Amino acid sequence: MKKTVYLLYVCMALCLLVSCKSKKQLVATPTAAFWTIEHVSGDSVTISRHSGPTDTLPLVDSVYAEPKLVSKDQQTVSATQTPAKKQRKKAVGEARITHSSIGVSSSYSGVDRVVNYEFTHRDVPEAFEGFRIAFISDLHYQSLLKETGLKDLVRLLIAQKADVLLMGGDYQEGCEYVDPLFKALAGVQTPLGTYGVMGNNDYERCHDEIVQSMQHYGMHVLEHKVDTLRKDGQYIILAGVRDPFDLTRNGESPTLGLSADDFVILLVHTPDYIEQVPVTHTDLALAGHTHGGQVRVFGIAPVLNSHYGTRFLTGLAYNSQNVPIIVTNGIGTSRMPIRMGAPAEVIIITLHRLTE
Repeated sequence: MKKTVYLLYVCMALCLLVSCKSKKQLVATPTAAFWTIEHVSGDSVTISRHSGPTDTLPLVDSVYAEPKLVSKDQQTVSATQTPAKKQRKKAVGEARITHSSIGVSSSYSGVDRVVNYEFTHRDVPEAFEGFRIAFISDLHYQSLLKETGLKDLVRLLIAQKADVLLMGGDYQEGCEYVDPLFKALAGVQTPLGTYGVMGNNDYERCHDEIVQSMQHYGMHVLEHKVDTLRKDGQYIILAGVRDPFDLTRNGESPTLGLSADDFVILLVHTPDYIEQVPVTHTDLALAGHTHGGQVRVFGIAPVLNSHYGTRFLTGLAYNSQNVPIIVTNGIGTSRMPIRMGAPAEVIIITLHRLTE
């Protein structure tokens, strides 16, 4: 009994040390009501009301939007709920999202699981039916993720046979690890290439080295840029956010000038950005930064590096305009090389065209 209590005490102490290094100071937040997605089945999502930490402190008043809470204690809403983000009128049943998790073999030391999402949307072009997107983030190379784990990650990504690889930033824990990291990742050859944004760690150090290394190995850096993925005469659009913690400079989404009829994926390091600024025309956002809490005891992460508590902690979430966000736990760690209750993961998203 004493050993168990001691272990829990140690875990809680570690939790207090765990957070992504960020330009924002983490604070303990008051207890309030928040909503979490509990279950996805078929074309519905169950959302439940809980009590827990949340944060309503805006960084820039002009671009923040307060979270909107549903009034009932528990309700089931359709996953095909129409996003309110586009100017043209959307038909009900525009998007459907389901997901499942698969544990990986012990022969892959760097990753615990692959999370598969099936994303069905009316704006997906016919040529992109079955298109597979691999998404990774927060490698923090040479933290928990070492050389062997990186080799295993590359093998796993190759085995997924994705059409494109997207990366969400926080790549390194030292500038000396930049070139070896991207040299290894260059071994993941997808038909449409590799694209990435930077995380807060990458703006604090090694930014120029990362950009140079990515470009050297044929990867695309999306810093408030938009790029086009083309297949059989049709296309989808990738947009990437530059330093999402600097809203004075980057408080306008790179998606604003895009067409409402295009299928648009927004890649950003922190999910908070999707709530903080209008991301008009975005059909799907991808983010990391949270590490899924990195260390969670009985499902609880005492320190959360999001201004919205657990709202965007991990998995599928929605901002106040119903834009879907997939938040990955990431792969590496910060501060302490330990994960508990937040498995290191690779995200695979398969696109489908909604034809009903």
